[in-house]
Amino acid sequence: RLMTRIALDPFVRDLDGESAALRAAGPLAEVELPGGVHVYAVTRHAEARALLTDSRVVKDIDVWNAWRRGEIPMDWPLIGLANPGRSMLTVDGADHRRLRTLVAQALTVKRVERLRAGIEALTNASLEKLAALPAGEPVDLKAEFAYPLPMNVISELMGVDAADHPRLKELFEKFFSTQTPPEEVPQMMADLGALFTKIVDAKRTNPGDDLTSALIAASENGDHLTDEEIVNTLQLIIAAGHETTISLIVNVVEALQTHPEQRKKVLNGEIGWDGVIEETLRWNTPTSHVLIRFATEDIEVGDKILPKGEGLIISFGALGRDEEQYGPTAGEFDATRTPNRHIAFGHGPHVCPGAALSRLEAGIALPALYERFPELDLAVPASDLRNKPIVTQNDLHELPVKLGCPFGGDA
Repeated sequence: RLMTRIALDPFVRDLDGESAALRAAGPLAEVELPGGVHVYAVTRHAEARALLTDSRVVKDIDVWNAWRRGEIPMDWPLIGLANPGRSMLTVDGADHRRLRTLVAQALTVKRVERLRAGIEALTNASLEKLAALPAGEPVDLKAEFAYPLPMNVISELMGVDAADHPRLKELFEKFFSTQTPPEEVPQMMADLGALFTKIVDAKRTNPGDDLTSALIAASENGDHLTDEEIVNTLQLIIAAGHETTISLIVNVVEALQTHPEQRKKVLNGEIGWDGVIEETLRWNTPTSHVLIRFATEDIEVGDKILPKGEGLIISFGALGRDEEQYGPTAGEFDATRTPNRHIAFGHGPHVCPGAALSRLEAGIALPALYERFPELDLAVPASDLRNKPIVTQNDLHELPVKLGCPFGGDA
């Protein structure tokens, strides 16, 4: 059957509408990414689960017809996501297991739980800073609370100095944005590589109790990680480890503030925070599209075909509201939804190894925020909130709020 190609909006002005259009196109939609690059998107839950465990869908970019034909320029704004270098994000099979095992061992639920005290301390420090701001003035909760916590946590885990945070923020803004001028893309990629190479070199000289040092030690003890693999793995974990959690915290606040009846029940203890977090992951997922996998042969997806050699993206924003999976209320936010078997963190062998850490951070930060500022409210209408121009992340420019009196008092 012929498909109508859906162009993804580089400015992400209506993600919900775009996701609905993708679902309406069927389980497999032909899409145009910013820059005129044509790929396919899986838009339904069941088909996405199947494809994420299908050995005929691989990460090897050399399988991609458009790449082999030289149609993907190195200054394409999304090149860093489509071809980020050798890491567990770009390999399959034994190589993937080798690279992933070292990361997964550092991010088991038990090991992540050991970070709880540090996350609580960082959360409390951020709340103290919020409480010290001038009363009554709007605050960008994303910049002042949602960003610092995940960035500090993942940096401590990886051994990245806080002095590097401003530069990382600047470079990652360009890395994820579809609005980065093409002429700036090669230099941005080179600067990111240089920064992470500097971090790895410093850890090689002065190792610490961090995952970067552990990766270096593993490479020296027979696990055969190349310098490129270590640098790219560090970049991948830092990028994924803060972006997703920032969006999760922001999206939970937005969801609760636009659903006051559920917010009241959460603050009264009638609805648990786990339910709020899981429903937000499904309903307003932090990751709208994941780039990019490739078909080694023709694959049936519903009544359509993903052709051999074509690229596939996973449209989590679309499949999170799939009525075939979640029923007629799929488009509604319901923190009591059960069961809620979303796949916002992926599925199968490539499921996000940092999922437990992201859940822990959100599960500590959000209750603490609302306990400290139970009167918190949006400072602008929800309709005025705007997404950043990032087709892969569901990421607001800012989240202006009024905090109200700490602890709901009259001070």
